[in-house]
Amino acid sequence: MQHFPTAVTVTTVTSVSERPDPDERAEGHSSIPGIAGLSERRKNQALAVCLLVGFMTLLDVSIVNVALPSMQKGLSATPADLSWVVSGYALTFGLILVPAGVFGDMVGRRTAFLVGLAAFTVASGLCGIAPGAGFLVVARLVQGFASGILGPQISGLIQEMFSGAARARAFGYFGATVGLATAVGPLVGGLLIAAGGEEHGWRWVFFVNLPIGVIAFALALRLIPGCLGAGMSKTRGRIDWLGVVLLGASVTAIMLPLVQEQQWTGRGKWWLVVLGVLLIIAFAQWERRVARSGHTPLVPPALVSIRSYTLGSVLGLLYFAGFTTIFFIFTLYVQNGLNYSALEAGLATTPFAIGSAVSATLGGRLVGKHGRPLVILGIILVGLGTAAAVLVVHWVHGRGAGIATAGPLLIAGVGSGLVIAPNLALSLSEVPVMRAGTAGGVMQTGQRLGSALGIACVGAVFFSRVSHGKGFANAFQAGAVVAICFEAAALVVGIADWRSRKADASDASDPPEALDDAPDPAAG
Repeated sequence: MQHFPTAVTVTTVTSVSERPDPDERAEGHSSIPGIAGLSERRKNQALAVCLLVGFMTLLDVSIVNVALPSMQKGLSATPADLSWVVSGYALTFGLILVPAGVFGDMVGRRTAFLVGLAAFTVASGLCGIAPGAGFLVVARLVQGFASGILGPQISGLIQEMFSGAARARAFGYFGATVGLATAVGPLVGGLLIAAGGEEHGWRWVFFVNLPIGVIAFALALRLIPGCLGAGMSKTRGRIDWLGVVLLGASVTAIMLPLVQEQQWTGRGKWWLVVLGVLLIIAFAQWERRVARSGHTPLVPPALVSIRSYTLGSVLGLLYFAGFTTIFFIFTLYVQNGLNYSALEAGLATTPFAIGSAVSATLGGRLVGKHGRPLVILGIILVGLGTAAAVLVVHWVHGRGAGIATAGPLLIAGVGSGLVIAPNLALSLSEVPVMRAGTAGGVMQTGQRLGSALGIACVGAVFFSRVSHGKGFANAFQAGAVVAICFEAAALVVGIADWRSRKADASDASDPPEALDDAPDPAAG
């Protein structure tokens, strides 16, 4: 069964040289409606709402992973049904990210945030009352769409409300939320299933979102300032529908065989990846044409010309290909190989959650001073922790292996907290605020593709070892080695970006390239 921890979108903090964002130089936060005169207390309250919603949506991914056996028993679900409960969510989440980012940029992030939150809460309720597996799968698809709407809005709201050191701290808190929610999901899921019973405990995994969603919606109406976002005027904000279709089709064609790698036999499925690549090329050509015509493209072509953004996006894709797979194969190892219960499996991943939550908070404060070397250090720690876990599983046999891996997972968690938020913050440090949602959506889509790629590759190795009778411990070790290779590739990209930043240090005060490739047609 496939597990897909949520990828994360984090937007700009001040770059290493502490230069202001380009939009802030040109316009300043005071020019953004809803920002002027906003007290620090109000900003922090709005941040708390964003973190609460972010925690809920991220928790809902990892919490479902340990609930699959309960769903199978309670609904008589087939393995294919359970696969779509997980992978269907991942697919619709990835499809909506970029359009949702553009939507928030156009109509305002507060509006888009409320729409996504309401849809997510309703979908959670539908999942909880599902009378059958088919109903549950459809509800999960809707829930994935809603979560995809929320992701770019949360990071965009943080970027617009804060600047400088305050923004770095805010993203540090968000990074801590990400690490905590991703890793404690199995523990919370185990507790809910234990309380609700094996047959119906899975329903409480979804019902727990209802009170959180209702409270968060009421708080968002009161605390999140209106008119945030809407950086593109409505006259310029005509949606590039053909671009939406091309991008959506390409993401679907690439992700579908990856997320269904274990369910779809045969090699013919990989032709969909080829089709997806061709569609991405067609999408890029179309976006250039839209930009030249004077309209607003879905994804500005000039966005990829920013080297820090491009390298950071590639690093994120590779890192998530290695990072997310560790949870996937470790959960399978302890539950199927060591016969851990859902609660015990959740407890086994808790050290990672603790390390990630603590270091993410520090990472948000240190990234402005140390920059890319902080991310490089984090990747090294993740690689060392993963390698140590491989050695522990090789040396320690039986149920004690889950306890013995606590130290390595703690090290990996500390490293992960220094990678995710700081890397994306640095990657987006030259992206104008008005494009925060779009840029965040593009990066998060890349992370989702990376997660799917990693699961497919690592899962193929893992299940191959199991099917050949090598045992779950051997399968975990082999899969973890593949994950380490992805992490090593991310390290190479991080070093390349660090070296390029050092070479460009003398030009740090120069304004970055504008992201609007064509003049505003409404202006003339």
